[in-house]
Amino acid sequence: MHIPDGYLDPLWAAATYATAITYFGVVAKRFRPVITPEAAVLAAGIFVAQMLNWPLPGGTSLHLVGGALAAAVLGPWAGSVVMGLVITVQCLLFHDGGITALGANLLNMAVIDVLVGYAVFKAVRSRLGGVRGLFLGGLLGGWAGIVAAGVACGIEIGLSPQWPFGTAITVPIMGGWHAVLGIIEGIITGSVLAYLGSKAPEVIKG
Repeated sequence: MHIPDGYLDPLWAAATYATAITYFGVVAKRFRPVITPEAAVLAAGIFVAQMLNWPLPGGTSLHLVGGALAAAVLGPWAGSVVMGLVITVQCLLFHDGGITALGANLLNMAVIDVLVGYAVFKAVRSRLGGVRGLFLGGLLGGWAGIVAAGVACGIEIGLSPQWPFGTAITVPIMGGWHAVLGIIEGIITGSVLAYLGSKAPEVIKG
């Protein structure tokens, strides 16, 4: 899902940069997210998980994201910030994702994945409650977040003239494969949240 340099049209690159910068500016000014020691541990785990990439023909790559997990544990605003830091470090130090596409990668994984995953998690947890609600909320939130991010990525590269495939190919490939991987992401997210909910429920801020 990390878009490399040269995949995006300059207009898409500029628009996604502007959107991501605006979002994080509003989050920092209005919500003032607090980064806790738990956030550092979570960021390290997400960083490692995201470094395992599988290339997709007609798309970019396939990997776990962790946005719903970050949002459920830390809350959506701190979750976005942690995801943003992970993706930026990956880009600048490990060349995972292009600098010109950093805005799009932040938008997809630190904004869309986090907010969609959190919204689904919150809705399920508020309806069910308890450890069961944590597991099913994490399962569905993790799945929905990564699929939404994959579809957004497919749209961005599919509408860029530099890419040889249009959205008729990129969106089904990115969305479809991430829907499959989303099952694994959802199980991991739900299992971690259920474990924390039974052992240390005070850790879950979301």
